[in-house]
Amino acid sequence: MRRLPPFAELVAFEAVARHLSFTRASEELCVTQSAVSHRIRRLERHFGTALVQRLNPGIALTPAGAALLPQLAAALDGLAQLGQRGERRLRVAAGTALCTWWLAGRLADFMAQRPGVSVELVPIDSPQSPIPVVDVRVLWVAPGEDAPGPTQAPLFAEQVFPVCAPQLLPGGHPLPDAKALSRFPLLHKAVHATGEWSWTLWLERLGTPAPAGDSELRFADMGLLMSAAVNGSGVALTRSLLAHDALAQGRLVPAVRDFTPMASVKRHVARWPSAKADDPDIHAFVDWLVAEAKRTLAATEAMLAGAASARTMQRRRA
Repeated sequence: MRRLPPFAELVAFEAVARHLSFTRASEELCVTQSAVSHRIRRLERHFGTALVQRLNPGIALTPAGAALLPQLAAALDGLAQLGQRGERRLRVAAGTALCTWWLAGRLADFMAQRPGVSVELVPIDSPQSPIPVVDVRVLWVAPGEDAPGPTQAPLFAEQVFPVCAPQLLPGGHPLPDAKALSRFPLLHKAVHATGEWSWTLWLERLGTPAPAGDSELRFADMGLLMSAAVNGSGVALTRSLLAHDALAQGRLVPAVRDFTPMASVKRHVARWPSAKADDPDIHAFVDWLVAEAKRTLAATEAMLAGAASARTMQRRRA
């Protein structure tokens, strides 16, 4: 006889661990928050160790709880697929902006190359969001965190540059003099953007004064910043992948005539569970991501180079 842990309690723990919230877990399971808490207590008694640390406010997983989660998620996923012969499903999590402005519109190409595979795209609102249980996570990481390994592959690095909607500019053309930027609202990423995301640094590089006034428009979410730029709210600093489609469609243009893009310090990586280290669909998806990003980055660079070449010809004619 197997000594199995209680099933309802396992389901409750997985929901709590995924949401890092008793309230959201209770809403998902359609039971009271108290019932969820009691189920977690019973599961902890079964394993003889604490799984969830109650904080004030919020909760966190204990080391034992964090170790249990991926095993449990894999087991529940397996149970969910009982009787579904041949189903191959990839749950892919990535930042909301990357999903919306680049990845979502390209997934059909991967599925055409990999018949029989279904893809579920899970947007991640912010780096502070609970990490969902997925097959592949696309993360934006700091230098030194992107080394290749059995469960991680480096994907791509992007360039950062200023863009805006063409209707914001005289004649829809990039500004010939960067000093004219001081007349336009600047859209800021987050509250304390630094390095290549700092407008202070960009204005110094372009040799232009800061806009008059103290009011600023800031966005914690890059996707919202991109939407504001496309709608003509101001000039934004963006990344190669996010800007490509809008540049190609003419919804965005480079904001100034002469500039040198700055390399993004962070880069994207793909990570997947160690239990799926040899999954062929995951490796096929990661290879596709690398190739698709390479094509997009090359096309973005070509568009920027073409715009720079056209501006040079205009100066010569003048």
